[in-house]
Amino acid sequence: MSSLRIKERKTAESELEKALNRVDFFRIFHTLALRFGFEHFGILQLGNEKDMGSLAGKLALHDLPSGLAEEYDKRHRFTDSAVFKSLHQSTIPSLWRAVDQTPNQGNLLTQLGFDLLACIPVHGVNGARHAVFYLGDAEDLPMPGLQELTFETISAFDHFYRRVLVSKAGMGLTPREREILRWISHGKTASEIALIVSVSEHTINSHTATILKKLDVVNRTQMVAKAIREQIIQ
Repeated sequence: MSSLRIKERKTAESELEKALNRVDFFRIFHTLALRFGFEHFGILQLGNEKDMGSLAGKLALHDLPSGLAEEYDKRHRFTDSAVFKSLHQSTIPSLWRAVDQTPNQGNLLTQLGFDLLACIPVHGVNGARHAVFYLGDAEDLPMPGLQELTFETISAFDHFYRRVLVSKAGMGLTPREREILRWISHGKTASEIALIVSVSEHTINSHTATILKKLDVVNRTQMVAKAIREQIIQ
């Protein structure tokens, strides 16, 4: 490793130790992308393979051009792309080149307007699956570069997950509210939950209304979907 690379890694490690919020990690991942010849980065919440969520809806943090993900979602389904399918079939980092893709493979790169994509599967300490990707117009990234990028990405994501995503995951819910939310996700009615946790049905309805407000949703279906997406419940 060159002296410049060693200096860059030491600087990155120092920045990680000081990072506390989304703004700090935005800067860290953006800088990491530029160091390895990419222009943009994105962190995806993977969920499960049958989840039909949009690309924009899966982005936990990114620096993509404004409106790019939303425009992509109007014309394509991310879950049809070869990249999405690969992320659910393997945990090996991958490199995608636009020139190597064919239309029937769900050519995500061409659809987004870039030539090179590095995709690195990662996961949180509780097993929640994510992926960090880097987009740019470079022709290629040598294998040693991909290996180094993978190591630094895993390190950066570990800090990001523990300092930002974990603290976000509870969305301010109390232990009792999370318990009620779990029972709702199992299809229990308010009266059934009241019997299970030994409180009145009125109390359950009151807790449910509070959960709806904290999660910023309007009904129980949206509540459960968001709770699963944000890893509040599994």
